[in-house]
Amino acid sequence: MDPNPTVTDPNPSAADPTPTTNFPTLSRVMDALPAVITRSFTISVDEDPDAEQEFDEPHFESFERMPYISDPDLAAAMREAVNDVAESRSVLEALGQRPDHETVDVARSRVEEIDAAGDMSEEAMQDYKVCKAVIELDEIHEAYETMLEDAERRLESIYEEAAADLDAEAEMYEEGEDDYEEAGEVMKIGEMMNEEVAAILKAAEAGKKAIEKVDLSGRKLKILPEEFGGLNLLTVLNLSYNKLEWIPDSIAGLENLEELILVANLLESLPDSMGLLENLKILNVSSNKLAALPDSICHCRSLEDLDASFNKLTYLPTNIGHELVNLKRLHVQLNKIRSLPTSIVEMKSLRLLDVHFNELHSIPQTIGKLANLETLNLSSNFSDLTDLPETLSDIISLKELDLSNNQIHALPNTFGRLVNLTTLKLDGNPLEIPPNSVAAAGVDAVMAYMTKRWVDMLMDVDDEKSMLFVKEQEEEGLLSHGASWLRTVVTLFGGFDSDADRHLDQEY
Repeated sequence: MDPNPTVTDPNPSAADPTPTTNFPTLSRVMDALPAVITRSFTISVDEDPDAEQEFDEPHFESFERMPYISDPDLAAAMREAVNDVAESRSVLEALGQRPDHETVDVARSRVEEIDAAGDMSEEAMQDYKVCKAVIELDEIHEAYETMLEDAERRLESIYEEAAADLDAEAEMYEEGEDDYEEAGEVMKIGEMMNEEVAAILKAAEAGKKAIEKVDLSGRKLKILPEEFGGLNLLTVLNLSYNKLEWIPDSIAGLENLEELILVANLLESLPDSMGLLENLKILNVSSNKLAALPDSICHCRSLEDLDASFNKLTYLPTNIGHELVNLKRLHVQLNKIRSLPTSIVEMKSLRLLDVHFNELHSIPQTIGKLANLETLNLSSNFSDLTDLPETLSDIISLKELDLSNNQIHALPNTFGRLVNLTTLKLDGNPLEIPPNSVAAAGVDAVMAYMTKRWVDMLMDVDDEKSMLFVKEQEEEGLLSHGASWLRTVVTLFGGFDSDADRHLDQEY
């Protein structure tokens, strides 16, 4: 056990906590909040997390000029919410970095191990102290982030409610009774959809027919009845584009379910019982408000396609790679994930991994174990992603690689080994190796440049060993790419001339 577990950057909610809002003035007030309190202070894990901290009350000139804020009680409520947001953000800033999910899991396991063994040795006690500190720091972060989210939600809710009341009054004045007629029509539509759900359940109960597929997408459903869990012959359930805020635990009763589509709802969490869906092959929960996937999802070992994109995920379950060994496609783009669990490299069946538009600061060092991966999208992690592990070059099966819009300075030295690569995107990086002029010339030019560079490096170390290495690569059949190792070696000793070859001589 490392006595100093790695602690990564803070949770994204602390780094960029301002909620999306349709009100520009409110956005400006929220954006100004992090700078409200400039007094620095620190919090130790030995301190009482419940101890009251003193803060200066924030004040904004723009606050008094915000539209809709004329009622004194409303203004007071908003001022209180602003204070709560400012205080929570300041505490989170003072706490510093939050341990990542995997580090906390390891710490909890070590504490349980020491408790179970009754180990009182000096080394064990040191581990215990460090691990408990990691756990407590994570718990403090969690508590204050929850307070922050509640305060931000309350602040925006107050403002939206005030705006909605005034807008409603204006519309009622202009449109008169048309509003009431429209509201009545919406009510009728809602009742009709509820009747559709009831009809499905009634048909199943009567045993008139075996219901295997149900499509209730776009029905404005707010609730999925518990009784749905009784449709145990169901294989496909589509509930996308509704207004569901939760899924009942009874969904575990859908023992034959193979495809579950929950796209574009209002889900903030998934039930643990979902892990009992042993035959589930496709799960799409994209475009919701999920902050995490339940650990139990790892028990859905038949999963082949998991799409959790466009949510608020900050991490993936620690053991996801150890158990989802049949997963072929993993979409987690457009989240706030800062690191991938090391277990992800155990997904031997994985063909596609899309983690673009996250906050990744590193890639597992053993990513080369993904022997069947064909498509990898690491784009748009911006300032967070700066380095790539050398083992990336071990994924010989890779065909498409998107590294655009990051802060990558150099490709791995052995990048030329990716002989099946046909699509490569590198724009938006401060590349030095290869130079941007080579990157702009396309995948063949990049592969040729990186291959020649690596061969030259080997020759500089030991000419005899490097030639043996090239011979071994040729014998293994890894020289078939358009800008392959063999072509590069021929170039080294003269033999042909092309536009791609001219890039090989840059900086040499």
